[in-house]
Amino acid sequence: MNTSEKISTLVFIPCFSGAPWSAEQLAPYGDAPTRTLRLPEGVDDMERYADYVENVVADLDDWVLVGDSFGANIALALATRRPKGLRALVVSGGFAANPVTSKPWKALMRVIGKARGPFYRQLTLRAHAHRLASPFDGEGQVPWNEARSRELFLANTPATSFGARVRAAMTADYVDVLGRVQVPTLVLTPSHDVLIGEDASKVMLAGIPDAREVVLPRTGHMFRFSHPVTYAAAVNDFLAAQSTTGQGARA
Repeated sequence: MNTSEKISTLVFIPCFSGAPWSAEQLAPYGDAPTRTLRLPEGVDDMERYADYVENVVADLDDWVLVGDSFGANIALALATRRPKGLRALVVSGGFAANPVTSKPWKALMRVIGKARGPFYRQLTLRAHAHRLASPFDGEGQVPWNEARSRELFLANTPATSFGARVRAAMTADYVDVLGRVQVPTLVLTPSHDVLIGEDASKVMLAGIPDAREVVLPRTGHMFRFSHPVTYAAAVNDFLAAQSTTGQGARA
């Protein structure tokens, strides 16, 4: 970024686990002002998540939203409101509407969203961690695996919140309002993503007026965790380009 200009605050919205960005994940952004948050518990509506984030950024007059996975959908929901001060949008591994189109998988999601106790810990989280995995998770700056994904959810995600977020993800649909996003948008996509699939990014690119995609080779859905330096470099390059070209006009 051009240091002679005011630097936007980077606001990081977590994934489905609800866990805020860690210090390790924020470090590659250097001196840029950052703000992260933990998702509220038990919320089953995407608009209510967007309300929560809107309150978190109410004191900012120049900011960028960076949403990961489920958090990308929250960021998208907020961006369609054209909030004051939003400079740019980054959505990684995200979706505009429920990316699961298979009826059997939808039915399974409803079932696992209701699991509690040992069924949640031993069945739901193991199945979810398997869906999150990619062959490249162990190659990043922070080697990742299914066990670490499951530990992430065990430490941060109560079963009730997991179920509520399943309901929010399955009912959210912003496809028809993507044109309301009036800031430069980066669609950051891992090269291997079984959970989200290939069509989700195509939908966002087609609907958001000023959107571009960067596919990070040899990464998976958990690239915020496994490849934090690679992930941040793509975000920083995008924001630097906005500063250079002057396309990052204030909303």
